[in-house]
Amino acid sequence: MNAARQYFHNLNTAAVGGWNRFWFTPSDPTTLCVIRILAGAMLFYTHLIWALNSNAFFEMNSWLNNDAMSLLNGSGYSWSHLWMSQSGPSLTILHVVALIVFAMMTLGLFTRMTTVLAFVITVSYANRAAPATFGLDQINTLLAMYLMLAPCGARFSIDRLLARRRAAGSCAQFDRSVATNVSIRLIQLHMCIIYLFAGLAKLKGPAWWNGTAIWGAIANLEYQSIDMTWLADWPIVVNLLSHATVVWEISYCVLIWNRLTRPIVLFLAIPIHLGIACCLGMMTFGTIMLVANVAFVSPQLLRSFIPEEFSHGRRNVRNRADSSKDSMRREAAAVS
Repeated sequence: MNAARQYFHNLNTAAVGGWNRFWFTPSDPTTLCVIRILAGAMLFYTHLIWALNSNAFFEMNSWLNNDAMSLLNGSGYSWSHLWMSQSGPSLTILHVVALIVFAMMTLGLFTRMTTVLAFVITVSYANRAAPATFGLDQINTLLAMYLMLAPCGARFSIDRLLARRRAAGSCAQFDRSVATNVSIRLIQLHMCIIYLFAGLAKLKGPAWWNGTAIWGAIANLEYQSIDMTWLADWPIVVNLLSHATVVWEISYCVLIWNRLTRPIVLFLAIPIHLGIACCLGMMTFGTIMLVANVAFVSPQLLRSFIPEEFSHGRRNVRNRADSSKDSMRREAAAVS
């Protein structure tokens, strides 16, 4: 009995310790800040396209006017600040405000406030034009939601530059935080769920089982942006690509957590999503999926590629300290 009791005690201790390490270990904000820049740029571009074609989606005589959306929603209600306006001038103002918020988020200005506003605006647009949304808008919303939970303006931001200026150049370090780790973990888990269910959903149809699904996609003229129909002469390649896609999506949620297999999984994400982007004409969707995968890239690796933006601040502090020491030495020598 003592052995069994000790075993379960050790098991509980290990499980609780692992859970706490996974969620509550303070994390370097570098990865989250890179995602903020990339996701913010995509949000700006996406909503700029909405704004340029607002007469087709949001105005009184648009395809998705208020009456049409009321019929689609039935007895339900989807909140959106865009319901308040159907005229050109007021809609233009709302679009401009949205673009300013996304630009500020991307640049890292008042980041804690603009990330919250970015999430609200993203959800609002998606609810207002729900029939016209697809995977891109869902991933945009996902990233906007998790970015607002943590200090994603801690690096590569105007906020950071202003903080350093207020501290007279001595604000060289960026703090690790539990909120950063929680935000990154939520993005990671959400990506695992997306890929797992995407892979399982593919198993419902025979095309993925017999390996012809990729051909059905590249031969569809509605989506075709690059002519890949020459693959008709290479059925084995089509079969391989189809089966490899399903295996990769289903195994993603397991292999991505292992340090040895993670680089392979992330490397395979590049041709898969670039293939979607280039061959099926879904440039924005393929790009935003790659942005979301950045959540699994370590801050240490990103720092090795991205210059330290505060290194000159540290040099300035050291130079001022050295000059102060030299001045004190000269004064001491003069007195003696």
